Amino acid sequence: MPKRVLTGRVVSDKMDKSVTVLVERRVMHPLYKKFIRRSKKYAAHDEANVCREGDLVRIEECRPISKRKRWVVIERNGEAVAPLLPELR
Repeated sequence: MPKRVLTGRVVSDKMDKSVTVLVERRVMHPLYKKFIRRSKKYAAHDEANVCREGDLVRIEECRPISKRKRWVVIERNGEAVAPLLPELR
């Protein structure tokens, strides 16, 4: 089964080798048929510490790295991040 890939914006880079990514999606309201925004924050692994607040990143599902981290940053502002560790892919 392929790994899920999400796109979002970095909202926090205060941790070491970790970033918090806010992913927004649009869903249709079942009754009113209006599109509403739903958002969720994900903790993602940033091995090279290159991501900064406000960057647009793509994150990919991976094995659990810590209690909350199950995602790894694969792309930052349209360009690939430093080579990922093989065990995280």
